Amino acid sequence: MTLQWIEASFAGLLGLLIGSFLNVVAHRLPKMMERQWEEECAQMANTEAPPQRDFNLMVPRSRCPSCGHHIVWYENIPVISYFSLHGKCSACHASISPRYPIVEFVTAALFFFCIWSWGVSPTGIVWCTFSALLLSLALIDWDTTLLPDDITLPLLWLGILLWGAMAGYLSLWLIYWAFKLVTGKDGMGYGDFKLFAALGAWFGWQTLIPIILMASLIGACVGIAMKYSIGLRQGGYIPFGPFLAASGFTALFMGPGAMRQFVGL
Repeated sequence: MTLQWIEASFAGLLGLLIGSFLNVVAHRLPKMMERQWEEECAQMANTEAPPQRDFNLMVPRSRCPSCGHHIVWYENIPVISYFSLHGKCSACHASISPRYPIVEFVTAALFFFCIWSWGVSPTGIVWCTFSALLLSLALIDWDTTLLPDDITLPLLWLGILLWGAMAGYLSLWLIYWAFKLVTGKDGMGYGDFKLFAALGAWFGWQTLIPIILMASLIGACVGIAMKYSIGLRQGGYIPFGPFLAASGFTALFMGPGAMRQFVGL
């Protein structure tokens, strides 16, 4: 086995652990934001917010949402525990969403790809970071239609290329206001602007058009499939962030140059 395989395999194992943590982030960060908003509203109303227990990415311990069973360490091994438990809680036997091992496996695959492509180098580590942040944003936006600044802004500034970020933000900002003037509705949120700006920072402003085209195509296909299968959510909306993330991962795998050639630019 070559050194490249060994390094990428260890990165994949690390990705399994990071993926398990991303599941926690996707579940808890929006709830932490809600708590913060409640406290801010209470301060503005000059009232006292109700006391709340400590709740962050580390505490309390993970537990079954159905029966409250505390998940012990050997029930929390990425992917392996899910299949050994047959996708059910060990206490109440309630079903566990397959999303947990899927996210862990996808993160492992992304880390494997990044280290396989760039090795254990600053470049490889940076792209692993990019992948973890982008995946967490896609999960949170799909669940809540929120793109937290706590993740989008670090992703943006890690991209370094300021001009690409400005082009990404301004282009979606113009599309947003054009859509609103024509329809009177909000087509996307400001979090989408920041995420698009971050992708422009990472891949360069030249890749923004292929990214938005790819995201729109993926979004249209998923929207049509959902309409004729499980149905759209109440209000008929689909968050755009996950499709921007999917387009960003496409640019990561294909490379910005190949992606521009793919759409004829």
